[in-house]
Amino acid sequence: MAIIKKQRLDKLKNKASELINRSLDQHINLAVTGLSRSGKTAFITSLVNQLINEGNNSRLSFFDPVHQGNFIAAKRIPQQHLSIPRFDYDKAISSLTSDTPSWPEPTHGISELRLAIRYQPKKSLLKYATDMATLTLDITDYPGEWLLDLPMLNQTYEEWSEQTQALLTATPRNKFSQEFIAKVGEIDPFAIADEDLLAQLSKEYTELLHVFRYDLGLSVIQPGRFILPAELAGAPILEFFPFPKLNEIDGNDYQNASDDSFIGMLRSRYIEYKEQVVKVFYRQNFLRFDRQIVLADCLTPLNACSDNSGSESFSDLQLAIDMILESYSYGKSGLFSRLFSPKIDKLLFAATKADHVTSDQHAPMVSLLNQLIHQSKHKLNYEAIEMKTLAVAAVKSTSLGTTQHKGQTIPVIQGNTEPKESGKTERITLYPGAVPDKLPEKSFWQESAFNFINFSPRSGMTKHEPLPHIRMDQVLQFLLADKMI
Repeated sequence: MAIIKKQRLDKLKNKASELINRSLDQHINLAVTGLSRSGKTAFITSLVNQLINEGNNSRLSFFDPVHQGNFIAAKRIPQQHLSIPRFDYDKAISSLTSDTPSWPEPTHGISELRLAIRYQPKKSLLKYATDMATLTLDITDYPGEWLLDLPMLNQTYEEWSEQTQALLTATPRNKFSQEFIAKVGEIDPFAIADEDLLAQLSKEYTELLHVFRYDLGLSVIQPGRFILPAELAGAPILEFFPFPKLNEIDGNDYQNASDDSFIGMLRSRYIEYKEQVVKVFYRQNFLRFDRQIVLADCLTPLNACSDNSGSESFSDLQLAIDMILESYSYGKSGLFSRLFSPKIDKLLFAATKADHVTSDQHAPMVSLLNQLIHQSKHKLNYEAIEMKTLAVAAVKSTSLGTTQHKGQTIPVIQGNTEPKESGKTERITLYPGAVPDKLPEKSFWQESAFNFINFSPRSGMTKHEPLPHIRMDQVLQFLLADKMI
C-alpha cells in the first residue's frame, strides 16, 4: 500500500513539475517527423549526442547558448510516459561508433527520450530568481508511415477507397496493381465474406504497399500499419483493402449491407482500424507538441529519374507532407494553451543527407524542398508560426574534396559505400550531380542522371565526442535557443 501511495505521489510531483515548467516556458515537446529512410533515428541520436557532449570538441558555433556562454550541461533523465518504450540511444550510438560502423536500425514503433538542459539565464526574468535554470526537452519518435493514417480519421470507407483507387490506377502504381484490382473486382460485395480470401487479398495489398514504398520510393502509403504493424502483426484488424468502383453500387444497398458480407466486413474493419488504432495513436501522441522538425529525403526521388518515375515520386512526397502536416495543431501558444492545449509555434523543414552532395548543392536542396512544401507553408503562414528550411546531415558520412576534369576543378565527395553482400565496403570519390533548385519539368527526367548513393558512417567516431554533422547547431538554434536566454 505504501509503495502504491509513493508511486501516486511521485506521479503528482512529476505532473506539478511539468505544469510549473510549462508556465515558466521551460518545457519543450519536440515532434520528430519524417517517412522511413529520411533519417529520424540518426537525427535524434545526433541531437542528443551534440548536447550531452557539448564542450568536448563540440561543433555548435551557431548555437547561441554555447556561443554566448549560457549553456552549462545536458543529460538524459527518466521520461514522463512510462508505458511508451524508451528511445534506445545507447544502441544507436553504439552502431555508429563500432569498429565496423553502421546506421542505427530504423523506427518500428513509438519511443521517447527526455533531456534536462542546464543553462544560465541572462536576459529572461529567470535571471533574477536563479543562477541556473533547467529546460526539459521531450523528444518523440514514431514511424512516419503511421502519420499518413491520420487523414483517414476524416474519411469514410467509401471516400478512402475512392482516393486509394485513384492512386492505384495512376502512374507508376498502375503497373503493379492491375492484377490485385482485377481480383477484387470479381468479388460480389454482398456475398457472405470468405475470411481466408480477405486475408489473402489483404496480404497481396500489403505486398503492393511494400513495392510502392521500398522499390518505387513512393511516400503515400495507407494504411501505414500494414508495412510497419508493430504489435498488430497478424491481427485481423489489418485485414482490409480498398474496394474498386464503390460509387457504382447503389447507396441504399451499400448502407444496408450485412456485417458478414464482403463489403460489410471490409467497412467494419476499416472503421475499427480508425477507432482502435489511428484515433488512439492520435489522442495519445498528437495533442501536446510545441515544436516540430519535418525530415525529408529529396535525393531518392531524383534517382528515380532513371525509369522516368521521378516526377511521380516528387508529387507523391509532396502529397505525403501535406497529409502529415494537416494532422498537427499549429499556432502561437499563450500561458493557458501552454499548460492545457499546446500548439506548435516553430516548424523546421530539413532536407536530409546533405553530406551526399557537394556543399554548393545545399542551397538548391533548400530551394527544392521549399517548392515541395509551398502549399503547406502558405497555409501555416496564416497561423503566424515561425518556419525555417535547412539542408542538414545529422551524422556526416563523407568528406569534401576537388578533382580535375577536362582542365577544370570540380568539387567531389568521398566516403565508404554501404556494405555489399560480402560485407565489404568500398572507398569512392564522385561528383553525384547537381540538385535542381525547383520542381523539374517532365523533360528533365529524361535528360538528367544522378548518382546519389548511400554511404556508411565514417570510421573512428567515439561515443564520448560530438558526432560530425552539417548544420545541427543551426537546428538547435532554431528549436531551442529562444528558451535558453
